[in-house]
Order: sequence, then structure tokens, then C-alpha cells
Amino acid sequence: MIDWAAFAIVALASVPAACVVVTLFAVGVRLRVAGHWAQYLCFALCGAAVLFGIYLIVPALHG
Repeated sequence: MIDWAAFAIVALASVPAACVVVTLFAVGVRLRVAGHWAQYLCFALCGAAVLFGIYLIVPALHG
């Protein structure tokens, strides 16, 4: 049996998170062409979001 409430929670969390990561990466690439310092901030935030997602997925990292 599918737990539709849990499915909805995961969907409502993952779709905006994916949009944020993709947007940060795209802005970082766009700023890289201009040689702006904020590109490093965008890439760092994108990497931090990816690492936090991996932390949430891998149970061995939770202690």
C-alpha cells in the first residue's frame, strides 16, 4: 500500500530543493562567464545543498 501523505511530503520537499540547486548552478555558470566573485558563492551553496542531501539519504552518516 502506498502512503500518499508521505509521498506528498517528499514531493513537496524535493521539487523546490531541486529547483534551488539547479538555479544556483545555472547562476554560477552565468556569473563565471562574467568573471564575478559571486560565482564561487553560488557553486559553494549548490555543493552544500548536494552534500546535505547525501547526508540525509545515507543512514550511516547519521551516527
